[in-house]
Parts: sequence; structure tokens; C-alpha cells
Amino acid sequence: MTQDVEMKDHPTPSHSISSAVPSTLQHLKEIASLIETGSYSKEVRRIARAVRLTIALRRKLTASVLASFLDYVLTPGSEAHARLSVFLPKEDDHEMEVDTATSAIQTPAKHLLPELEIYCYLLILLFLIDQKRYNEAKACSSASIVRLKNLNRRTLDVIASRLYFYYSYSYELTGDLAEIRSNLLALHRTATLRHDELGQETLLNLLLRNYLHYNLYDQAEKLRSKAPRFEAHSNQQFCRYLFYLGKIRTIQLEYTDAKESLLQAARKAPVAARGFRIQCNKWAIIVRLLLGEIPERTIFMQRGMEKALRPYFELTNAVRIGDLELFRNVAEKFATTFNTDRTHNLIVRLRHNVIRTGLRNISISYSRISLADVAQKLRLNSANPVADAESIVAKAIRDGAIDATLDHANGWMVSKETGDIYSTNEPQLAFNSRIAFCLNMHNEAVRALRFPPNTHKEKESAEKRRERQQQEQELAKHIAEEDDDDF
Repeated sequence: MTQDVEMKDHPTPSHSISSAVPSTLQHLKEIASLIETGSYSKEVRRIARAVRLTIALRRKLTASVLASFLDYVLTPGSEAHARLSVFLPKEDDHEMEVDTATSAIQTPAKHLLPELEIYCYLLILLFLIDQKRYNEAKACSSASIVRLKNLNRRTLDVIASRLYFYYSYSYELTGDLAEIRSNLLALHRTATLRHDELGQETLLNLLLRNYLHYNLYDQAEKLRSKAPRFEAHSNQQFCRYLFYLGKIRTIQLEYTDAKESLLQAARKAPVAARGFRIQCNKWAIIVRLLLGEIPERTIFMQRGMEKALRPYFELTNAVRIGDLELFRNVAEKFATTFNTDRTHNLIVRLRHNVIRTGLRNISISYSRISLADVAQKLRLNSANPVADAESIVAKAIRDGAIDATLDHANGWMVSKETGDIYSTNEPQLAFNSRIAFCLNMHNEAVRALRFPPNTHKEKESAEKRRERQQQEQELAKHIAEEDDDDF
């Protein structure tokens, strides 16, 4: 009995140790074979699938698994193996013994494909970033970029685009993003010359992020306007581009274009990218407030975003009411959040919108009110509030925000009576614009239903073409003979 118990107890821990490592290692080997197949057959979609499968295994990567995978893919002692092994931390002797045992069981197949070497760089870089070894990640990413510059293969484009992203991300985590700007520009130029469109998309977004990180909006716009544009290959990169474009347009006071770009980025973003969608919604809310619009309440109640958008909900409420004091309190209360989101400068612009909204409410409520009372209701805290109120009212009247007149002699604001709007041409103009919109939409739908000419006809084969040409020649000869007979 004791022997049976010992026989049952001994193999169990060894089996549990050995089965934990090969599971992830076996997946990586399958991914390596997928990359190898895609490289030989020039099928980029297989390599893209391999990268997607790698992201699912990201949390399971360990130093021992990566060391075993390097021994499987690359020849131990080779130059590539030595370059990559430097970035892996040393593990305990016990774990290394397990890895050597498992690697000795399976016969390793050695590959010399550049795709697999660059893929190993990507794996090690992901592992170092997840382990918060940012300095080592910087060194690894820099080495991978140096290696990539010497390779020009279209099957590398998908893996290279990921490496570009993590190259910039590792430097951003250490606060050294400005150091790689010249390298990113050189890489973008190289990708353009090699017609690597996915690399151009990724590097353009990284350069825009680099410029916006240091508030270099003019340089970012110059680069964006001069960079070649083409049909988007990656939805994620296109969403990032729309977000950066919206930020640039917001700073340039082009709020209508900024609103369209930000809302489109939020709609196109994947549901799993919650942080990105929150950032898009934050900027879109500010832009809509600057346009004089009040965002719907449902925007702030989206699932998983209520807490993050709470400061912007209170800000929207203050703008909607037109209470300058409440707006000031909200701005001070959430100043840290607004500074982190880099929207504080935009919120300063909103002060004028709050004053205008409050003034519009006052003009609707009072037919005549003194400028001192206007300053008191707007809560203008200045040395001469009456003079400030007078200038604010005069500017609002000039811009058409309110329908009133100023009585300078008595210091009053006299609001004009609101007439019946249906006695004017405004309802007709609004109705006409809606009808025109519907008609244009109908015409575009009908136009989209039309087929290009002759698409219903089958493509003419060479034999049919010869027959048709022969018939045409015979017909022409017959007509010529008839003409001769007539003469």
C-alpha cells in the first residue's frame, strides 16, 4: 500500500510542472509555423492572424517560455539568438531545468526566416513592457528597429507596424518621446518609398501623437497635410487618425470639422477599446459645448463611462443653466482631471458660452433690466462689473445672440417682444432645408442602386470576339458589294 501511494504521489507534481509550460510554448510553435507558411506563400493574412493570436497569449508569456521558444526558432549560439537572449532576464535553476527537459523531448526545427526573428523581438518587447522593465524595453525596441531597417519584405509589414507602435510606447512610458521623433520621420520616409501603406498609417499616427504630446499642433498639421493619404488598411489606425485630427481641428477653432472627426472616431472604435472611446467622448462633449450645443444625457450614461464622464456632465449642466459661479466651481473642483485630459484650455474658452447662455435667459425673462442687475445675475466678479456687463450685452446684440437694445442714458437693457415666429419665413426655410436633405438622400440612394453600363453582360471570350469580328468583316464586305452593284 505504501508503494502504491508513493507511485501515485511522485509523478503528479512533475506532470503539473511540465504541462504548464508546454501549453503556451506549443501555441507559440503553432504561431511560428503559421508565420512560416505565410512567409513562403506570401500570404500576409496568415501573418496578421498570427499577430492576433499572439495578443491573446500576451499575459501567459514568461522568461522560461520565451527562452525555450528562442531555442526552437533560432539556432543556439547564432548571432540572432545571442542578440535576443540578452534581453531575457535570468530565471531560477529549477525552471531552466524544466525547460531544457521539455526542449530535449521535442526535436527543434531551426528556421532562418527574418519574419520569425522580428516576431521574437515583438514577443520579448511585449514581455518586458508587461513586466514594467521599461529601460530594457527601450533597448530591445531600438535594436528591433535597427534590424528592421535592413529588411524590405512585404510579409514583414504587419509585424513591423506592431513594433513601431511599441517602440514609441516604450519611449513614451519613460518620458523620452522627443528622442525618437527624427527616427520616426526617417521610418515614415522609408515606408513611403517601400510602399508600405500599413507602416505609413502607423508611423503617421505615432508622429501626430508625438507632436501633440508636446503641444506642437502647427507642426502636426503641416505633417498631416503633406503626408500621403490612401484607403485605410487598419480600422484601429484610422480611428486614431480621426481622433488626432479632431484634436488638431479643435485647437484651430474649426469646431464643426472637429466634432465630425471625433464622433466618427468614437463610432468606429471597437467596443473593447473603452479608454479610447472615453477620450473621444470627452473631446466631443467640449467641442459641442463650444459650438453652442448641449449633448444628450444618454452620452454621459453609456455603460462603463459614467464615472469617467461625470466631470463633463457637471460642466455641461453649468453651461446649460448659464450659471457662471457654478461653472467656476466645477472647473476648480475637477481641475486635476481636466489638466490630465489636456482639456483645461478648452474649458477656459467655455466661459464666454456660459455668459451668453445666462444673458439669453435674462433677455427672455425680462423686458427691461438694468445693467447692474445683469452683472449681478451673471455674477461678474470684476473691478467695474457694470461696464463689463454693458460690453457683454453690446457684443451679444451685435452677434445676434439676443434681440434687445441698449439704453446708455438710463443704463438699461431693453428686450424686444418675441413675436410669433410662424408669421415669419423661418419655418418655411427650415422646412425647405429638410425637404432638400431628404430629396438629396433619395437621389443618392437611387444613384447607388444603378449598375455601371454593360455589367450584366458576360465578359467576351477570345473565340467569341473572333466570331464577332469575322461577322462584322463579312457584313462590311457585303455592304461594299451592294454599293458596287448600285454603281
